[in-house]
Amino acid sequence: MNSQWQQYQDIINAVVKPALGCTEPVSAAYAAAVAAEMLNGKVDSLSVQVSDNLFKNSMGVFVPGTGKIGLAIAAAVGALAGDANADLAVLEKINKDQVAEAQALIDSGNVAVSRTIVDEFIYCYVEARSGDNIATVKVSGGHTKVVEKTLNGEITFQADESTEAVSTASICEGVDISVEGIYDYALNADFDDIKFILESAELNSRLSEEGLKNEYGLQVGRTIEQSIAKGLMAADLGNTMTMASAAASDARMGGASLPAMSNYGSGNQGIAATMPLVIAAKHHNSGDEKLARSLIMSHLGAIYIKSHYPPLSPYCGNTVTSAAASMGLVYLAGGSFAQSCSAIQNVLSDCSGMVCDGAKSTCAMKVKTSTRSAFMSSLLAMNSIEAHDQGIVAHEVEQSIRNVGQLVTLGMSSTDTAIINIMAS
Repeated sequence: MNSQWQQYQDIINAVVKPALGCTEPVSAAYAAAVAAEMLNGKVDSLSVQVSDNLFKNSMGVFVPGTGKIGLAIAAAVGALAGDANADLAVLEKINKDQVAEAQALIDSGNVAVSRTIVDEFIYCYVEARSGDNIATVKVSGGHTKVVEKTLNGEITFQADESTEAVSTASICEGVDISVEGIYDYALNADFDDIKFILESAELNSRLSEEGLKNEYGLQVGRTIEQSIAKGLMAADLGNTMTMASAAASDARMGGASLPAMSNYGSGNQGIAATMPLVIAAKHHNSGDEKLARSLIMSHLGAIYIKSHYPPLSPYCGNTVTSAAASMGLVYLAGGSFAQSCSAIQNVLSDCSGMVCDGAKSTCAMKVKTSTRSAFMSSLLAMNSIEAHDQGIVAHEVEQSIRNVGQLVTLGMSSTDTAIINIMAS
């Protein structure tokens, strides 16, 4: 494998990871678990401070294995029963008794959650007390990136520059990466070197099946399935793709105790990057190798586009993730590189105005919307139809991607504040 492709693989391995539950409350659970591990006894009280963006994405989402919503239960159960060595799967082994114990700690008034003003989008500071001992953990720049630990006022760990988290922007910094480069890597890399990405299909397909089997959230996926059964919707590729994607999001946002393969900290974006291609590959009888190549396009493409703006922004990342997925859909349908670029252009012209108003059950609606856009955009592209030179969409795809970055970074600087103030009122 050449050095450029190795860099691409390193990027994917760094930020495409299994995650149990929405990653923002799980970040608090992880920080609390790390703090609790430093103490000899059981945690008596917790204080949790988070950035506005982490707060926004934790207010309305179920914490897996608890049946409950919010940062307080996430931190409490993380401190009492979380596995500090399990990264984003910190809550995988909790049980009902431990959840009840965590709720009792909250009910006793010993869990405090507050917002704090920081520059970092992903930030969580936890102070855990056990008797006379106090442990603190600071997570910053990444959902499980611990940058400082203290015990009884003494610093026991402090990250240096080489271990600090990187943003989506900096993870691509210094790398020769482009849509064309991603396409070339996905198309020509040895299958043995990229088949690891098939794990995303396995994990997210299980979530999709769970979302169709049981009642989670708004039941967007189940509603599509039932509508197909009633003859209200057709059992075609587009509806099946949308159903499967939305069902996985239903289950994830509804607190299912199954991991998603996330894309840069977002399970929903991991789902949006994966499930449309899983369904399309089945439809086209593509086989594992073609599916893997399409998933590389989708996951790495999503990371690349998101590198143009900050993480946890007021912009719904499912939009650009589905733009990358549309590239994979065109590939599976037998289209060309030029048509793949057209598909990206079409998605960006369709739903680039979708905002992020927190992680919650309605994310399944946004996954549904963006997945449908990816499908329709790929159909247009296969007919050599492309949106360009209109609105924020430029004449060619790389400039359109830069325009989206400018829209989010400069044009939406006050949007997050307005959304958070509305949600907190």
